[in-house]
Amino acid sequence: MIKHLPDNHSNNFIKLRNSLISATGKAIGDYNMIEDGDTVLVCMSGGKDSHAMLMILLALQERAPINFKLIAMNLDQKQPGFPADILPAYFEKLGIDYRIVDADTYSIVKEKIPEGRTTCSLCSRLRRGVIYTTAKELGANKIALGHHRDDIVETLFLNLFFGAKMKAMPPKLATNDKQNIVIRPLAYCSEKDIASYARQMEFPIIPCDLCGSQENLQRQKVKDMLQAWEREQPGRINNIFRAITNVEPSHLADTDLYDFKNLTQAKANDEDPLFGDIANEGAALSLANTEGNKIEFIRNK
Repeated sequence: MIKHLPDNHSNNFIKLRNSLISATGKAIGDYNMIEDGDTVLVCMSGGKDSHAMLMILLALQERAPINFKLIAMNLDQKQPGFPADILPAYFEKLGIDYRIVDADTYSIVKEKIPEGRTTCSLCSRLRRGVIYTTAKELGANKIALGHHRDDIVETLFLNLFFGAKMKAMPPKLATNDKQNIVIRPLAYCSEKDIASYARQMEFPIIPCDLCGSQENLQRQKVKDMLQAWEREQPGRINNIFRAITNVEPSHLADTDLYDFKNLTQAKANDEDPLFGDIANEGAALSLANTEGNKIEFIRNK
């Protein structure tokens, strides 16, 4: 039996755990991430997010009305000093199916990227190729990544600021080669809640020394900006995330998403709520005078 709770857990911890499980379950349901008979490759970096994702998926697997298989996978990138024994021992303790994948992406990144430059882009592409190949080799039709709500919002702003695109991380994605479906079960979970959960679960956390120490990453700057906004007005990050799930193409400017060229008359769904509903608000004022070059409205009594 997998141990899902720390020894000395409080009622607050149970509430937090249940909230994370509920949010993850809802995201899986909303986007149909996991179906009966699926084999899910759970990508484990050793960080707090992937640890939380694995434990929550294991909890959901026990109670789900469908059957699906989980395979935990850790990619050993051959970073100097990487504690290669920690995750295998942890997986053995849990008694779950797992694979340790050896791929020396570290030396490739160090060879290709000049000193002082950020390594994330090349590193992520190399990891992605290894993960996709591993999934195919194992017969896994879903690949689970540990990105959470805050990661998704940060990516939105990175693409806005540096890519001039309205683009984030989707909760579910078909890969370009059409061979894999990538899912992000923690899409509805906040980083703050995940961090609190991970601390209390005392997961064996492994930091990424390849990129984790690069303090000037643009992502860290965006994270700092969002956290400052959150302190100023709690709930702002969640509102931004909700906005990307509630898009109105007629109020953006993408001609591929909305046919602006052939827009010749107003549609009920296109009315801008910023200016109110003319039919309802118009009763407060009446057109009184249109003489000459002056038009006058007066308040109704």
